[in-house]
Amino acid sequence: MNTINPYIGFNGKCREAMIFYQQCFGGDLELREVAGSPMEQSWQGDKDQIFHSALTISGNPFIMGSDMRDQNGYIKGNNITLAIGCSSEDNIRNLFEDLSKNGKVLKPLKEASWGGLFGSIEDQFGITWFLNYEKDNS
Repeated sequence: MNTINPYIGFNGKCREAMIFYQQCFGGDLELREVAGSPMEQSWQGDKDQIFHSALTISGNPFIMGSDMRDQNGYIKGNNITLAIGCSSEDNIRNLFEDLSKNGKVLKPLKEASWGGLFGSIEDQFGITWFLNYEKDNS
């Protein structure tokens, strides 16, 4: 079954925001800094900013976030992406094709540094989607 979670851009305040949400909702918090990540060499900001974060509750993803920004930069109000955890390779490929119709591919579907199959799309309505399939979960 697919899961969908908000993926929020925090423009340098990801650590602070995610710690706040953990205090509000409970759960386990994972914070991955830019330093030591695949983005370290190309990132223009502080290396202690957050590359990826995830707040999980009862082992399930709840909110994800980052200080990373796309080529358009940070735009308050347009900083939430919908992240889908796909259930199979066929599932991610079909969703990627369907969601990209009349939209635009931001990152082609390919093997990611963490071992998952990942791609991102802006659909025809301007909504940004992250699609990820963790191959080890099959």
